[in-house]
Order: sequence, then structure tokens, then C-alpha cells
Amino acid sequence: MEPRTFRVTRADLVAYAEASGDHNPIHQDEDVARSVGLPGVIAHGMYTLALAARYVEEQVGPGRVATFGAKFTKPVVVPAEGTDVEIEGTRDGDTVTLKVTCAGVEVLRGAKATLRDG
Repeated sequence: MEPRTFRVTRADLVAYAEASGDHNPIHQDEDVARSVGLPGVIAHGMYTLALAARYVEEQVGPGRVATFGAKFTKPVVVPAEGTDVEIEGTRDGDTVTLKVTCAGVEVLRGAKATLRDG
């Protein structure tokens, strides 16, 4: 499968907060994020997971993902200028296994999708 890079900006985080209702300030306010021990503003974990699911759907076609799961391993830190989330996938039959990184660090572990017949 072709690798793909998703650019993540703070504007994306604001839009995701509006759509999801998750207005935790660690996703928008640098001072709040640092005050709780984070290195800076971080992306919503579910936003990162959604990017991985979007990658799979773009690769195999819409409506093919039957199940999807992963473990969150590291936060995606989003500086003022934005950051990149890189996703690579391999397919074996009806299973897609993903490698999801940001700045060379694995941010999702065990990311896998099971596909339905298409």
C-alpha cells in the first residue's frame, strides 16, 4: 500500500473539537497543555485514529472497513506551524496492518483494520 502523510494543524484540532464536542484545552492551549506535563498542544487521540481509518478507506475503497483498532502510544504534538502524521500499510487478505508515526515516533501501536468483501 502507498504511504501517506497527513498534515495536522491547530485549525484541524479546533474543527475536530467542534465536531466531536471534546473541548479539552490540552488540544488548543499551549499553556494548559504544558501545565499538565505535556510537551505542547496535542491532537485528539481519536482524531489520529480517524486519520488512520481514513488512510485505509482511501487505499481499499469506501465502506470496506469492518473493524478497526489500535493502542495509543504517544501523543501527536502539534506546534503552531503544524506537524505531519505518516501512515504506511500492508495488506494480507482481509487484514490491513498499519504503521502510524509522527516525527519518527510510533503514535499508534497494533493498528489493524479488518475488511469486508467489496
